[in-house]
Amino acid sequence: MLFWLRTELSGLFNLLLPPCCPLCGTVLKEEAAAPFCSACLAGFPAPDSSCCPRCALPYPLPAGSNHLCEACLRREPPFVFTRCLGLYDANLREAIQRFKFNGAVHLDRPLALLLAASLQDVLHSFRPDILVAVPLHRQRLSARTYNQSLLLARELGRQWRLPAPARLLRRVRPTLPQQGLAAEVRRTHLKGAFAVHGRLNGERVLLVDDVFTTGATARECSATLLAGGASQVAVAVLGRARLRRL
Repeated sequence: MLFWLRTELSGLFNLLLPPCCPLCGTVLKEEAAAPFCSACLAGFPAPDSSCCPRCALPYPLPAGSNHLCEACLRREPPFVFTRCLGLYDANLREAIQRFKFNGAVHLDRPLALLLAASLQDVLHSFRPDILVAVPLHRQRLSARTYNQSLLLARELGRQWRLPAPARLLRRVRPTLPQQGLAAEVRRTHLKGAFAVHGRLNGERVLLVDDVFTTGATARECSATLLAGGASQVAVAVLGRARLRRL
């Protein structure tokens, strides 16, 4: 009886308030499985078939050329792999920027659904015990009022029934916005900026962020989590920038 009532109410709500694409507002077809319309999804650049398996740096090479990039060979990252929803460009870039800067917090669930789908093939070899978002310093959090990476991590946690604590990893000192800074400056600037509150006991951590550019933030957060007791750290992001220098 309860299932029948829930189904009927769901149908009524869809009739009165049909689901719309959260990016462009187009009414979604009833049979649509994706959380965005087909036109918007067509503008989400898929990850390149060839990339570095550690930092997901895309290569302009034939499919299957998945070898470590020069930066990861020179300085081994503390994380075991990076997985992205797509390249940080076109409609995906617009969605991330709206989510991050324009208060479009409703994008957390649809973006998390797509990111979760992109991670399905790696979950058999890396099953996280806990999800950790890249934190904001309290000053920036106060100005922005929300941490988009934490919203994303919580949505992934709901889907996978995993914890996504908000204060396990903290940014203990303010840092300049990383955009536009050279790679070496980013590394130096982030040194000692994070700390683990409490103690991890061998958990495998999935570090969640919106964009991977130089990898400086992912490196510092991962190293901090490992020093705090994590056994392994992997990285999941929405967008991967095409070029970077580590």
